[in-house]
Amino acid sequence: MQFKKVTHVIFDMDGLLIESESVYDKIINDIASQFGKAYTDDVKTKILGTPEKDTARLAVTEMQLPLTPEEFLKMYKAKVMVELQNPELMPGAKDLVKHLAKHDIPMAVATSSSQEAMEMKTKKLQDVFKHFHHIVCGSTDPEVKHGKPAPDIFLLAAARFPDKPDPSVCLVFEDAPNGIQGAISAGMQAVMVPADYIPKELRKSATVVLRSLEEFKPELFGLPPRE
Repeated sequence: MQFKKVTHVIFDMDGLLIESESVYDKIINDIASQFGKAYTDDVKTKILGTPEKDTARLAVTEMQLPLTPEEFLKMYKAKVMVELQNPELMPGAKDLVKHLAKHDIPMAVATSSSQEAMEMKTKKLQDVFKHFHHIVCGSTDPEVKHGKPAPDIFLLAAARFPDKPDPSVCLVFEDAPNGIQGAISAGMQAVMVPADYIPKELRKSATVVLRSLEEFKPELFGLPPRE
């Protein structure tokens, strides 16, 4: 199957390039369990990929926590800064980024993380992250008016490339249904690498669904094939 040719690539970060979602899950579960609440897959799916303020609001309302979103966010951010200092790269992330960089394919990152959290998580992974032209941080960038699943962050990521490509020639890589929805709404094609617990119906809008980045075939989107 052949898809529309693309010229630019936009990656999500957490759960797609770096293995951080399991740590986020643990952090939210730890907070919830303090109040006798469970962080279920259903709630997890709603929260996955959202900016920090939306994460806090959804966690509090969906699990009926006796906290304000602001109180939750304070606890959450404190734990993130301790527990996410040395994340691992996801399978295939390094090889794919290096391959695209070798062929001068313009790349960016569109993450719902804050600037501070992004810098901490990528500090020891610059061998990979140095290849991105820019990184848009949805939780702190004032130009991102609405977080994923809105298309704002992807449209902004495209607009910040020097040649300002049309969204239709941008390919997005995402693990979260919220991110896929945002990318498709932005008029982009979207490759999904979902966690096992993501329901099948929430994978349907993706252009293609893979088990890992190792399975991605660049030539299907008009990009240089792997050697």
